[in-house]
Amino acid sequence: MPVPVRRSVADPVEADAFAEDAAPGAAARGAARDGTNSGAGAGETRDAQGAGAARGGRASGDSRRASSGAGAARADGARDARDAADAADAAQAPRAAAPAEFDAAAGARSRPRAVSPRGRTADGRVVPAAAQAAQADRDDAPAATAKPAGRAAKSTSKSSADAAGAKTASKLVKTADKLAKLGLTRDIDLVLHLPMRYEDETTLTPVRELLPGEIAQTEGVVFDNEIAYRPRRQLLVKLRDESDAELVLRFLNFYGSQVKQMAVGQRLRVRGDVRGGFFGLEMVHPTVKVVEADAPLPQALTPVYPSTAGVSQAYLRKAIDNALTRTPLPELLPPEVARAYLAPLDVPPLADAVRLLHHPGVGADETALIDGTHPAWTRIKFDELLAQQLSLKRAHEERRTRAAPAMPRRARDDGASLSARLYAALPFRLTAAQERVVAEIAHDLTQPHPMQRLLQGDVGSGKTVVAALAAAQAIDAGYQAALMAPTEILAEQHARKLRGWLEPLGVSVAWLAGSLKTKEKRAALEAAALGTAQLVIGTHAMIQDTVEFARLGLVIVDEQHRFGVEQRLALRAKAANAADGAAGFQPHQLMMSATPIPRTLAMTYYADLDVSTIDELPPGRTPILTRLVADARRDEVIARVREAALAGRQVYWVCPLIEESETLQLQTAVETYETLAAALPELKVGLVHGRLAPAEKAAVMDAFSRNDVQLLVATTVIEVGVDVPNASLMVIEHAERFGLAQLHQLRGRVGRGTAASVCVLMYSGPLSIAGRARLKTMRETTDGFEIARRDLEIRGPGEFLGARQSGAAMLRFADLENDGWLIEPAREAAARLIAGYPDVVAQHLARWLGAREQYLKA
Repeated sequence: MPVPVRRSVADPVEADAFAEDAAPGAAARGAARDGTNSGAGAGETRDAQGAGAARGGRASGDSRRASSGAGAARADGARDARDAADAADAAQAPRAAAPAEFDAAAGARSRPRAVSPRGRTADGRVVPAAAQAAQADRDDAPAATAKPAGRAAKSTSKSSADAAGAKTASKLVKTADKLAKLGLTRDIDLVLHLPMRYEDETTLTPVRELLPGEIAQTEGVVFDNEIAYRPRRQLLVKLRDESDAELVLRFLNFYGSQVKQMAVGQRLRVRGDVRGGFFGLEMVHPTVKVVEADAPLPQALTPVYPSTAGVSQAYLRKAIDNALTRTPLPELLPPEVARAYLAPLDVPPLADAVRLLHHPGVGADETALIDGTHPAWTRIKFDELLAQQLSLKRAHEERRTRAAPAMPRRARDDGASLSARLYAALPFRLTAAQERVVAEIAHDLTQPHPMQRLLQGDVGSGKTVVAALAAAQAIDAGYQAALMAPTEILAEQHARKLRGWLEPLGVSVAWLAGSLKTKEKRAALEAAALGTAQLVIGTHAMIQDTVEFARLGLVIVDEQHRFGVEQRLALRAKAANAADGAAGFQPHQLMMSATPIPRTLAMTYYADLDVSTIDELPPGRTPILTRLVADARRDEVIARVREAALAGRQVYWVCPLIEESETLQLQTAVETYETLAAALPELKVGLVHGRLAPAEKAAVMDAFSRNDVQLLVATTVIEVGVDVPNASLMVIEHAERFGLAQLHQLRGRVGRGTAASVCVLMYSGPLSIAGRARLKTMRETTDGFEIARRDLEIRGPGEFLGARQSGAAMLRFADLENDGWLIEPAREAAARLIAGYPDVVAQHLARWLGAREQYLKA
């Protein structure tokens, strides 16, 4: 049923009903290609040498959750994509997945060495666990060549042994590199490398009962084996079962060893997608095992692990099983903590949970294992959330041991105080929420340890003035402040506002961006280095090596999720030699975000930050009306634009987002500009996009802010920071292509004055389920916190986290939407452990995070 949309008789731009969603999601097809066809050990055919596994290797927390129904998804997607995708990947896959030597402690590749038995190289160095497991795998395999005889044996044995050892060591290095990409450098890493899904290999389906579109396992004897060359080179293997029904196995990329392995007369057990082909029913690149007649079937589900190219499922299973035998998993939580937080969950001990997930026994609840609700999964998720909480809370506590400048807060009636004079000069009164947040930040700045606070507020809530007052407190104390924004448009907007407020009060403000001319840039750099610039505003140009500060005491990062971990740390490091030369000195840091952080994220990924929230808008703001309009009614929208402009108002027209091609997006923007300029000759139309030179971009924006341009055609470069109170109409083309956060930010460019404002979301059907949900949300609410909550439901945490999780996924198993109920007990348990059990904290973090903990602190 189409979703009904209320029509407004008073508004000439009315909302159409939603079109039916006719576009099935592609995510299932992506999740489907999971790596089950990635080859095997002695009795298992390598059909693409890990090609499918490469796709599975991309799975982290999100892909693991997406793959809970991947068995069905493969039936939908693999049929269409298998030929081209598997062929392309297999052509590039390494010839054999061999183990490698890797120095886990140093985290670097070692020089290849001959490998001796018992897991050591010829010079005595220990081969890592994952590589040892693979070496054992190879040692157990039958010899491929006969031994040399007579004198030849004596003369060649030493050189052959040396060559074989060097070759094995080289392969060990290569595979260790691949394992390291998966984060597998220790035994415990392998033990906690849990299945992303399971395959049921416990039953056989007779060939005559196979149905196209299903994933099935069957068995038969090869009666024909040939390499065909039309329409392309491929291996065709035909097998027949006891009922004389026939099945074709087709391999588009294969090795000679596979041709020999599937010779006529061999009995094969195969599993894959069944489909109709030219020769009848067929499987393309199935999993293949050579078996004896009446070979027993597995008695439990078969795990499928996240992998990468060249690391087969058989290799991972053997390595993980070996690690399980070597790795004890004692319970770390003290009895009183376990009774308080684990007992109510009714979960098994960690060792039992891990072994059950790797090897589900007969009678295990298959549905619960697949959808992640099994008690064993609950235990894993709790322990993972506990590790995250411990790391972030410990980082929060450790900040109190570092040095930062204490910046006293001056009284409001102190006439010599910059803060007091700024308060008095502001042309408006702060809201109660702004006053509360200013007080929280001011208190942090008075402390001798670094502030690390996130300031969040809805679009237009007044975060910039709060940042200005924080900078004033730093300047009052004799320190410099720096404000970094992700785009020049946003940074220039900040510079314009802050200069207007602070320069009349005698504050020197420097502007630093990549577009500056050499002379201007040199002057700005000199002012920052000498300390004559009390406030420096700019883009990522501020973190270049040539930028130095005299006494940097406060760092402000706007739209912090758009910067990478390294960029934020680089700006913070500018203070290392800046203020008083104190050892270990860190500046205070204030991060701002116009994308409100949902509570579950604030409790997990942002648990190391103090959070301040501006939860009310300044008075006088008028609500923004949101209208949904089909693209077919474009002429009505253009008429509405003309009407608004002739009434003295200004209009934004945002061109559609085209993620696949920046060039195509630019072309669309130019074409839209030309079309609107021709349709509205009485209006002055401007164009701004990311490819414009900074000076041109600034000129267009200045003209729009002065009302010299009535209609501004733009890409998403205007998403944040643009403040033109006279703009009252926003048109967003193909709104279904944008995320909720982007739509809300764009809508926030209007409604900043006293005039009634309208945001028109033009869409083109048919809409996907997610697209329909986004537009429905935009029509129903203007509350940024509610929009953030729904966006988290629709798209997960990635949009909010940005680069905060660079380098390693912070949660691999827990899902904030489905497992949010575990966050509170994990938080409480973490607090008790940090307060009284430091050894347990260290052991738990070493088990779960290892080297990844550094990413949780950035």
